[in-house]
Amino acid sequence: MAPGGTGTFAYFAFGSNMLRERLQLENPSATYLDTGRLKDYQLDFGVWDRGVENSWHGGVATIQESPGSEVWGVIWNIDRDHQDTLDKQEGVHVGIYSQLEVRVESSNHGEILCKTYQMNNFHARPTSPQYKHVVCCGAEQNGLPDDYVDRLRAVETNNYMGPSMLDCIEMHAN
Repeated sequence: MAPGGTGTFAYFAFGSNMLRERLQLENPSATYLDTGRLKDYQLDFGVWDRGVENSWHGGVATIQESPGSEVWGVIWNIDRDHQDTLDKQEGVHVGIYSQLEVRVESSNHGEILCKTYQMNNFHARPTSPQYKHVVCCGAEQNGLPDDYVDRLRAVETNNYMGPSMLDCIEMHAN
């Protein structure tokens, strides 16, 4: 399937949506295309407004422009029918994230124009161990470079130990 071919669009995931089981909870049409690298951006974890809580109980991933940095992730082909579902999952309708078009260097298909998301009103905040686990599992599942996976594993967490979105993913996977 061609990236962003008729009836589909290419989506660059760099956070929890790298994990197939997480993305397909809301977007069952998502199919793996390739891994890719977004140049001149860095990965950050935070929340979209001070004091806000979310289903992950900690900071979630976003990208910020940063010359010389890079973010690795997964490129998915998704049916255009699921654009609204993905936007809703990312909280576009309530202003959490904004959609962005970026050029991603894919491992096997050259440069691909992808949709991705960037958090609005970003406030740095440690991520939960559960969110970090999902991000690392997605990176491993899709074969991101070992040094990048090691950097993800080194991210400090807030040590939250209660229920989270991870429970929904595990329940759906079984």
